[in-house]
Amino acid sequence: MGADDMAGIPLWLKLLFSLWVLIWAPLYLWQLGPQNYFWLCNLANFLILAGLWRESPLLLSTQLLAVLLVGSVWTLDVGIAFITGNPPVTGTDYMFDSDLPLWLRLLSLYHVFLPPVCVYGVYRLGYAPRALPLQTAITVLLILASYLFTDPERHINWAHPPFEALQGLPAQVYLPLLIILLPALVYLPVHGTILLWRRRFQG
Repeated sequence: MGADDMAGIPLWLKLLFSLWVLIWAPLYLWQLGPQNYFWLCNLANFLILAGLWRESPLLLSTQLLAVLLVGSVWTLDVGIAFITGNPPVTGTDYMFDSDLPLWLRLLSLYHVFLPPVCVYGVYRLGYAPRALPLQTAITVLLILASYLFTDPERHINWAHPPFEALQGLPAQVYLPLLIILLPALVYLPVHGTILLWRRRFQG
């Protein structure tokens, strides 16, 4: 396969992902309201779409950091819960909530395919190391916006503590901890692994 064959993002993927967003976005807005777009994983759909059409290594790299670990854990959690009836992480309980429409729960399966789309996009275009500070900045802004503008009971981006043990912490302590730990535990391992792989296999 020549270099030209590997350049860019195939049109079929751009069109297919565009169709997905055109279906998913209005349905989520109708059923869950605009606050739901504050979730990092929901914003990822829009940023990945822009990254595919712009063929931007930076945008796709930021979203690879955002969705690879989270999407993998989400998929594992749902898979184990489906087999055993008990999700180990419990962040996906809503997938088995019969009070929610089945079609709405099925739309959440995008967590399964976002990581492969980003991996493929970065494989085609290359990884941009600047993704780590940019995605960290996006995360900081979105956590602060979630704290200020979303319903605390929805715990969007965990800007309002979802666990009772943390709910006694003042915001000036909890928010900085979240802002530090989320990139350190979720983005940095992926970033470091990609750089290590590049050094080892690409010279």
